[in-house]
Order: sequence, then C-alpha cells, then structure tokens
Amino acid sequence: MRVLITGISGFVGATLASYFLSELKGQQLEIHGTIHRADQRIHHMREQLRLHKGDLRNPAWVDRVVELVRPSLVFHLAAWSDVRASWDQPWAAYELNISCQLNLLEALRRHSPEAKVLAVASSEVYGLIDPTDIPIDEQTPLRPNSPYGISKVAQDLMAQQYWFNFGLHTVRVRSFNHIGPGQSESFVASAFARQIAEIEHGLQEPVLKVGNLEAERDYTDVRDMVRAYWLALQCGEPGDLFNVGSGTSFPVHHLLDILLNLSASDIIVEQDPERLRPSEVPRIVCNPQLFARRTGWAPRISPRQSLTDVLQFWRGKTSTESERGTKASPP
Repeated sequence: MRVLITGISGFVGATLASYFLSELKGQQLEIHGTIHRADQRIHHMREQLRLHKGDLRNPAWVDRVVELVRPSLVFHLAAWSDVRASWDQPWAAYELNISCQLNLLEALRRHSPEAKVLAVASSEVYGLIDPTDIPIDEQTPLRPNSPYGISKVAQDLMAQQYWFNFGLHTVRVRSFNHIGPGQSESFVASAFARQIAEIEHGLQEPVLKVGNLEAERDYTDVRDMVRAYWLALQCGEPGDLFNVGSGTSFPVHHLLDILLNLSASDIIVEQDPERLRPSEVPRIVCNPQLFARRTGWAPRISPRQSLTDVLQFWRGKTSTESERGTKASPP
C-alpha cells in the first residue's frame, strides 16, 4: 500500500512517518513524502522513506509526483501553521494552505481517483467561540478570526467539494492543539521549553518571556494525534468530518507551571507584548465523541509526559550548543 505524506519533514509529518515505521510494520506500507526545505526531523529515517523534494505550489511538479506514486492513502500535512505569524503575512498563509491543497487534489483526481485522502483543518476554523458552543462539536458554526483560520476553512470546504463533485474519498479532521517533542518554538509549549533549556545551559538570562497565560486550550500529544489520523482514514467514510482532541482544556499557565516544575533553575516569568495575538479566544474545548465512537480512539499520553518530552528535546538540542556558546537551531 503506497502512502503519500505531504510535509513529511514537518513536526506532524515526521511523527506520522515514525509511527508508520515503528508501530505499523506489519501493514506493508511503502511510504512516500514530499519535502520542501530542511529534512532534519526525518534524517534518521531517510533510508526507509521515498522522498520527493519540490514545492507543492507548483502544480506541474505535484502532478508528476502523484502520477509517479499513485498513492492509496494520502495524508496532507504540508501547511502554514503559525496562527500568530499569519497576521503579519496573511497572503502567505492563504497561498500555502489553499493552493498547495488545490494542486494536490487536482493531481489525485487525475491520477489516483481511488485514493483515500485526509484533509487536516484546525480548531481555528471555529474562531470566535460562544460559551454556549462549548464543548465544540462538528456542528458548531465557523467564525474564523485569523488569516490562518480562514485558510483552514477553505481547505476544509475544498476537501468536501472534491467529494461532492468528483467522488474523491476525502475525510476531514479538525484537530485541536497538539504538543510534543520536535515542535517549532513558534508554538507555546515549545517556546517555553526552549527558553527553559537555554536558561539551564546559560544561553539566556533567567527571564522567560510569555504571552497570554489565561487562554484555555485543548491539548493532545502529537503521537496520539497521528494515531488518530491513521484511524480516520481506516474508519472514516467518504465526506466524513471529525473533531479530534482530548475533550478537556486548561490555561496556558498550567503548561508553564509543569515545565517550571520540571526545572531546577530559578526563573522569572515576564509578559512580552510581541507574543500576544490580535484576537484571542478565552476558552476552547473539543467534543471528540463522534470520532471516539467511530474509531475507539482516546489519548494515551498525559500532558505532563508530553511536556517532559518537549523539555528533554530542547535540552538535547541546547546541550551541544552551550559548549559552543551558540543557540540551538529551531527544528
């Protein structure tokens, strides 16, 4: 069975590839992946993967790759995923998220019309949540309040349209916040963990910069999330839509408290206005019951274990850099 993972060198893509290689060895999967720039997250797996380097914004290149691979399963994970940065570069968020998926679906329609396709949207499509909407189910109105959220609505509805109009077997998931080792520092848990690791290694003054610590979010470990993505394509029917999250939420300061508790360093916490978003929803909680009923999925990894692994990841990256007197390169 040929699997195509777009964005295989990204945080989620690399975790999904690792899951396939370590947990699904008996599935006889031939794993293909698209990469655009760096491949450091998958460097240790390169010999077990079939990689295609190029730009998903180039429809001719996408067409050639899909015609060559003719995948049975497609996990479309390549995306602009920085909500805060999308305010500064809205067109980049729209172009990357919309055009890349359009090129992929067009190529699949031509060369692999029987493929099962997972289109990954985000809880950001719900945007301005009314307190009466919590927990958020699949029927909650879409009120996106960021350029990123708008781009993910377009991806979501585009995948539905290709099922309606062309019979392409698309399954949509709206994933809520996820965390785990290897995540970019543009996300809150990783941003905290990197700063703590650098403070511990003497690469930063003992002042940890933070944004809004009161916003409540529904966090799931990325390793649980990629297992959910696999189950979504195994169990989902064409046109299905699932919310995927833990079903619980807690404020950002809870993440910070756990990470500070995992460190012996004496650290001062200071709010940085640059880390605040123009529009912040106070509380987001997923209702994952539809997905749980269909697949039997539930998170296995606790937030504390996730954060322990995130901090250990950044400690590993900074330990070598501290000897050189330089900062760790972001993933």
